[in-house]
Amino acid sequence: MTGVLEHRREYLRLMRQFTQDAGFFTVTDIQKAAGIPRSTAQDWVTRLVREGCVVVRKEKSGRAAARYAAISAVPQSTCRRIFTTTDGDRVEIFHECLSGACAAFCGFHHARAGGILTSVRRDGTLLRECARAGSAKIEIGLPPSAAVGVAGISVEGDRIVQRIRSIGGPAYSLTDMMSRADGVIQVRSGIRDGIVEGLVSTQALAHLTIGVDDTDTPDGGATFALALALLTRLTLEKGVMPISHHVVMLCENITEKTAGNSASYIELAVPPSRIERVIAKAREFVENEALSPEWGIAVYRGMTIPPILREYGKQVRETEVNRGRAEEIAGKTGIMLYGGNGVIGALGAVALARLPHEIQLDPSRNIV
Repeated sequence: MTGVLEHRREYLRLMRQFTQDAGFFTVTDIQKAAGIPRSTAQDWVTRLVREGCVVVRKEKSGRAAARYAAISAVPQSTCRRIFTTTDGDRVEIFHECLSGACAAFCGFHHARAGGILTSVRRDGTLLRECARAGSAKIEIGLPPSAAVGVAGISVEGDRIVQRIRSIGGPAYSLTDMMSRADGVIQVRSGIRDGIVEGLVSTQALAHLTIGVDDTDTPDGGATFALALALLTRLTLEKGVMPISHHVVMLCENITEKTAGNSASYIELAVPPSRIERVIAKAREFVENEALSPEWGIAVYRGMTIPPILREYGKQVRETEVNRGRAEEIAGKTGIMLYGGNGVIGALGAVALARLPHEIQLDPSRNIV
């Protein structure tokens, strides 16, 4: 059943995208985009028409194919994506909303509820929450109590299961919206003592941080732009979820710099089985698109920045660092380096990950 639901979600996503872009789609559009037999595409279109998710915009006429449209360019859920990454017993929950206000509301109440969560922070419409597997008692109710909170997290095989308690609007989200979000495998819910409790299942994904530097030259290019393009390219890979793109400033007194000596890093949630492919694609993309032969990338799998890596981040903001030092730190922290001398700054970008933007962009600020 899980496979059927995943296929349904993917095909309906394609149908909605075609509808938004062109106003309609054909069976052939879905067949080619999904890489499936035409008969399978037709079966799914017919099924979704029957379910009321798709309407026939124009019947087939002669050689002109029938045109269809997904009913919902208007979202049926404010929850766009819900996914999770793991690192041992550590879990990070990502919840992207259509509205920054919704993300702020959930973040506020999750933090108020406390419980299993160790940190809650918001970046625009993306809510990021860290926790360790386990459970905790939380009080949910009307003000001044929290309206929603995460009471438990368990790792079950290749899945992460969140136990959420809620009331009011958040309860509606739990029962009617979360199951529609990309990344959600299953939602089971029920009412207990007036509080809606639900179990939200997502895949346990690996957390990859990829630093990028020295891709430009004095004549053109920009590392931040290439890194952003890299994020877009890698999220075309099946099952890969984009998390973030950041710019960090390194030591400004470097003679080889092309401008202000900034580097970039991106974060991705990746199915464990596709990590090697994603790394290979990242290396290939940067090598092909960089204007400088000294391009470099650094790839780190994990959610916690080790102290020795943070210290390296402090060092590359204060003084010039050679490649030997970068390779030494990479070897001690399990980070993979590829390319030329750009690996020095790429590793520096990874070392500054998870810090506030204000610190990443200002080398004079202390790293805490």
